[in-house]
Amino acid sequence: MNLVLIEKARYDYRKLKPQIDRMCRTLAGDRIQAGMRVLVKPNLLMAARPAESIVTHPRVVRAVVEFLLGKGARVQISDSPAMGSFDRILRLSGYLEALEGLDVDLRPFKGTVSVDVGKPFGRIEVARDAIAADAVVNLCKLKTHAQMLLTLGVKNLFGCVVGFAKPQWHLRCGIDRDHFARLLVRIQQAVNPCLTIMDGIFALQGQGPGKSGRPRFLGVLAAGRSAPAVDAAVCRLLGLNPQQLATHRAAVEMGLLPADMHIRGDFNMIDDFELPRMAPTSFGPPAFNRFMRRHVLQKPVANDKRCERCGRCQKYCPAKAVAVTGSGVVFDYNRCIRCYCCVEICPCGALTAQDPLAGRVLHRLSVLK
Repeated sequence: MNLVLIEKARYDYRKLKPQIDRMCRTLAGDRIQAGMRVLVKPNLLMAARPAESIVTHPRVVRAVVEFLLGKGARVQISDSPAMGSFDRILRLSGYLEALEGLDVDLRPFKGTVSVDVGKPFGRIEVARDAIAADAVVNLCKLKTHAQMLLTLGVKNLFGCVVGFAKPQWHLRCGIDRDHFARLLVRIQQAVNPCLTIMDGIFALQGQGPGKSGRPRFLGVLAAGRSAPAVDAAVCRLLGLNPQQLATHRAAVEMGLLPADMHIRGDFNMIDDFELPRMAPTSFGPPAFNRFMRRHVLQKPVANDKRCERCGRCQKYCPAKAVAVTGSGVVFDYNRCIRCYCCVEICPCGALTAQDPLAGRVLHRLSVLK
């Protein structure tokens, strides 16, 4: 039986630690042995305070690390953030304080190894530390995602692709969400975590996964051996058909979703979680695609009053569709692939995914559903 555990929780460490101990012991107690090198992969997208709900909460990470150390494992915590110094992320996100006194190795992913993830992607470069570890523990954050609807267990492991290789894979997959989802599932297969725990105590709703999203208390943890199973359970928790999640469709297509999945615990459906609207990335006859993408379909938009002209969006855009000028951010919507990497990494929440007026009218008429 492939078990997914769901528990009500808060960040009160006296109660949180025994909860996470039980989850880890139930799901992975037989998989972690003394002397093993265990990689812990949280979501460390950017430098953000825990209250912003952008990174996996440091208390969740500490509880997992203490369990692993108690089993005699050697523990490393790593990620490859979209932008910014890894040390600054650890400091601002509360990791240095939360992990003080623990014998744990904190370092960003750097070296890579070529891994064959199968057709049509072939060989891709994945963090060497993730592939070489004896076990990987996947600590994702429940957040919305302007491109992929939600970023959960499967999507979290895209952080094992190092540095600017991530936007390059966005570019290679282009506007096809399902193709990108297949890549994410293949990377999850390659990393093969032994345990996935989702921090949904405070989640990020709206235009996540970066600073355009809004924190919301949900008070829930979810955990399982299978990342696709955890993701499916979380979708149901939010009142969603898992088929709405592109990574779920890809996992089903590849035969990776356990047929014997069983959800156990405090399953109280949350039916008012605010999701981003998933607009089509192309519409109509090919001859009209350029016009539709510029004037009708959803696209990234900048709030010039909030923009600090830092240039991160321009630097990170895989399609080279962003320019930062003295008057603000300018987009080339003909080149834009709607990956929303710019929205994701903006440090001041100045970028959002919005529908033009014509798109909003057509959406109300259900034409673009």
